[in-house]
Amino acid sequence: MRIAAVQHDIVWEDRAANVARLTPQVARAAAAGAELVVLSETFSTGFSMTPGIGEPEGGPSATFLAEQAAAHGIWVGGSCPEIAEDHPLPYNSFVLAGPDGTVHRYRKLHPFTHGGEHERFRAGEGPLTVTIGGLRITPFVCYDLRFADVFWRAAPETDVYLVTANWPAARRLHWTALLQARAIENQAYVVGCNRVGTAGDGTEHAGDSRIIGPTGELLATAAGVETLVLADVDAAEVAATRERFRFLPDRREQDGGSGALPAS
Repeated sequence: MRIAAVQHDIVWEDRAANVARLTPQVARAAAAGAELVVLSETFSTGFSMTPGIGEPEGGPSATFLAEQAAAHGIWVGGSCPEIAEDHPLPYNSFVLAGPDGTVHRYRKLHPFTHGGEHERFRAGEGPLTVTIGGLRITPFVCYDLRFADVFWRAAPETDVYLVTANWPAARRLHWTALLQARAIENQAYVVGCNRVGTAGDGTEHAGDSRIIGPTGELLATAAGVETLVLADVDAAEVAATRERFRFLPDRREQDGGSGALPAS
């Protein structure tokens, strides 16, 4: 499968403007052969903490993803603030829409407390893995990248991790290092899609989107401009890597946070 990460700027809190900007970029990715297109975290609003920024599930952002998927016959995903279950706070929800109308949702597990996200967004409850075209795909959102344990737990059933982000330029080294580490330690592909430009709160973003292979090799990278990052990924390569280097079976789980390893 060919996967594209659309590295793009975001118009602050303006869904209509972002839809207009992203429509031709998704079309270019599809024309380049992408079967799965990933947009940034909060692609339609920017990483805004403004009260009321949430929209209903199936609102304008999810509708845009579904329309693009149907129009191009591909899968399209990105995160947006979605309200569910009559709760006032939204989830930071990664919506993955398919060409046949199928929609999957992963809700960001780790709100970014340092930026106040925990006060404006709810935390999700667990990871999600979806099989598309023979690939087992597990999406995460931005700050989730810092928590290796959830990636580890999903690894046996994952060929490709998607990480969509509004990762700030000030910590770009962390972004690139952690993406590569997650690929190496889990022997899986990692697709990192980060935005560029200056957010409405003044935060600068450097992009550095990339697709990384299951032994840590950089298959495609981007600098700090709007662009497409494309690479072909193959579940058979993940299986072969894990068979050649049988590291995952050697992993030992810790017990209940005590730091003690289980007795043999």
